[in-house]
Amino acid sequence: MEAINNFVTAANGILWGPIMLVLLVGTHIYLSIRTGIIQRKTFTGIKLSVTPDKEASGDIGGFAALATALAATIGTGNIVGVATAIGTGGPGAVFWMWMTGLLGMATKYSEGLLAVKFRVKAADGSYIGGPMYALERGLGQKWLGVLFAVFTGFAGFGLGNMVQGNSIAESCLNTFGIPKVATAAVLTVLTGLVILGGVKSISKVCEKLIPIMAGGYILGCAVICVINAPYMGAALSTIVKGAFNPQAVGGGFVGATIGACIRAGVSRGLFTNESGLGSAPIVDACAATRNPARQALISMSGVFWDTIVVCLMTGLVLVSSMIKDPAGMEGLVGANLTSQAFATIPVIGPAALTFGLLTFAWSTILGWSLYGEKAWVYLVGVKALKPYRLAWTAVVFVGCVAALEVVWNVADMLNACMIIPNLVALLGLSGVIASETKKYVWDKDAEWGGLMKWMDDVAPQLDK
Repeated sequence: MEAINNFVTAANGILWGPIMLVLLVGTHIYLSIRTGIIQRKTFTGIKLSVTPDKEASGDIGGFAALATALAATIGTGNIVGVATAIGTGGPGAVFWMWMTGLLGMATKYSEGLLAVKFRVKAADGSYIGGPMYALERGLGQKWLGVLFAVFTGFAGFGLGNMVQGNSIAESCLNTFGIPKVATAAVLTVLTGLVILGGVKSISKVCEKLIPIMAGGYILGCAVICVINAPYMGAALSTIVKGAFNPQAVGGGFVGATIGACIRAGVSRGLFTNESGLGSAPIVDACAATRNPARQALISMSGVFWDTIVVCLMTGLVLVSSMIKDPAGMEGLVGANLTSQAFATIPVIGPAALTFGLLTFAWSTILGWSLYGEKAWVYLVGVKALKPYRLAWTAVVFVGCVAALEVVWNVADMLNACMIIPNLVALLGLSGVIASETKKYVWDKDAEWGGLMKWMDDVAPQLDK
C-alpha cells in the first residue's frame, strides 16, 4: 500500500505540476478572448439564475442546476484551501486565487454552453450531457468521452464521497466527541434519502441548503470583517502588495518567492472553483433553458460566488486576523488558522465554522453523486442508476470510518485526468463556443459591435 501511495503521489506531482497550471490558465485566457470577455455579463448571469425560464425544456430549473453545482464546488477548499494557500504563498496568494477565478469564469461559461449544446435524452427521458457528449457528438472522439466518464465515475467515489465523509466524521469527533460510527450511520441514511430520489431530489435539497450554508458563512465572515474593521485597509494592502512582492510583506507572514505565491494562489483557485475540470457542466445539461448561452451564463455566476465572493471573504478574514493578532495566529495552518480567526466571534464563532465545514462537505457528497451517476449512465446506460446510488450510499459509511490517504491521492490523480479530455473539448470546440456566444449574447448588444467585429476578424487565425 505504501508503494502504491508513493507512486500516486509522484504522479500527482507531475499531473498537477506547472504544465497543468499553465494549460488551465492559458485556456481561461484564450476562452475569455474567444467569448468577447464574457465575464462582463456576470450580473446578467446572476439575474438569470433567479429568473425561471418558462419557455424551456429540462429536468430542473436553472437555479437548481446552479445550486447543485455550487453544492459540489463550495466546500472545504473555500475554508481550509484559502488558509493553505496563505500558509504556502503568503497573503498575496489570495489575490492570485481571485484572479484565477475571474479568468476561470470564461471556462465555466464555455463548459456549460457545450453541455447544453450537445446534451441528449437518456432512455428514462432525463437529460444528460457534459464533456463526454461534447467529445463524442461535437468532436467525434467517443474514446475521449469514455475516458472522461471513467475518470469521473471513479474520482467521485474518492474526492466527492469518501474524503468528504471522513472530514465530517473527524470534525464531529474532535468538536463534539461523537464517535465516527455514529456519524457514519446518520450521514449514510441522510445521503441515501436524498440521492435515491435522483436529480430532482438532489437539486431540491441543494436549492434550499446552498443559500443557508453559503449565506451563513458569508455572514460570519462579514461579522469578523466588521470586528476587524481597523485592520481591513492594511489587509487589502498586504494582499495586493504580497501578490507582486511577497518577500517585502512583514508582520510575521510567511516569506515566499513570487513564483511560490502565484503557484499557491492559482492551484488553490483552480481546485476550489473547478473551472476546467468538466464536472459542473454535467448538471448544467439537466437545466431547463431556452438556449445554451443562457444556462452557461448562470453556470458562470457560480464562480463569482465561489471564488470572487467566498474565497475573497475568507482571505480578508484570515489576513486581517493575522495583522490584528500575529502572536495568536503564529504557527497555525489550514483549518486551525481559520478556526482561530472565527474565535473572534464570541461564543458562536467556532460552532458556526464547524457547521459550515459539515454542510459544505455534505453538499459536496450530494453534488458529486450526480456527476458520478451521469458518468456511469453514459458508460452503461440507465440500468446503472439503482446499483450506483446504492453503492454511493454505502461508500459514505466506509469513508467516515476508514483511513484515506491513498484514496485522497488517487482521487486527486483522477481529477487531473478529467481535465485533459475536457480541455480537448473546450479548445477543439472553441469555434462553436464563439459562434453560439455571438448569436445569443453579443448580437443583442450594439455597444459590443466593435469588439465582435474584431473577434470576427481574428477568430479564423485563432482557429488555425
